[in-house]
Amino acid sequence: MTEAPPVVPGRVAVIMDGNGRWARERGKPRVEGHRVGAESVRVVTRTCARWGVEVLTLYAFSLENFRRPKKEVDFLMKLLARFLVKERREIMDNGIRFRVIGRREMLPPRVRGLIARLEEMSAANEGMKLVLALAYGGRAEIADAARAIAERAAKGEIEPGEVDESLLEDHLYDPDVREVDLLIRTAGEMRVSNFLLWQISYAEFHVSPVCWPEFREEKLKAAFLDFAGRKRKFGGLLPEEEGK
Repeated sequence: MTEAPPVVPGRVAVIMDGNGRWARERGKPRVEGHRVGAESVRVVTRTCARWGVEVLTLYAFSLENFRRPKKEVDFLMKLLARFLVKERREIMDNGIRFRVIGRREMLPPRVRGLIARLEEMSAANEGMKLVLALAYGGRAEIADAARAIAERAAKGEIEPGEVDESLLEDHLYDPDVREVDLLIRTAGEMRVSNFLLWQISYAEFHVSPVCWPEFREEKLKAAFLDFAGRKRKFGGLLPEEEGK
């Protein structure tokens, strides 16, 4: 069991990339990469909860992923359903609160039902919050928030002049989860892929060269150690820089 790093970010988001590449490099079908990647989800979730992360958000399935071959999408939905059932005990035993963000109406009915059940079961837990982004897109989230605000304005509930950043945040998919401290992306890719566009405005980025199926405790610790070495200014100056 890997020892916890000295500094643990409060809110961590992960773009889990490279399942297909990992499988292709080993002469295996893409679905095998997704299957092994599910184990990385389990390990990273358990480790973050043990180390004291407050919120872990995993980019599990984007709106754009619906463009993939139907066979692969169907497999991913079955894998998701299996995860939602198999991980219930793990989530409850570790006091994890489970939440899904995204346009869940686009997911299969069985998956939606399993999501609702796990959210309800874990609602009173007081440990780490695990958020899965499913049928999710950062632009879609902002557009949906803007639409909800516009509908309230049309009903006379709010005035246009009341619309500010705080109000928009209150209409995001999960208003309790806002600023991300650390964004991790695997497989060496250098892009955010429409993920949490609002919430990562001042996040620190860590790009791991390994594909997601290989991302386990040691790689997570390396990301946290990288984060610990950053000087976060949030657009301002550090105390030692003031007056220079």
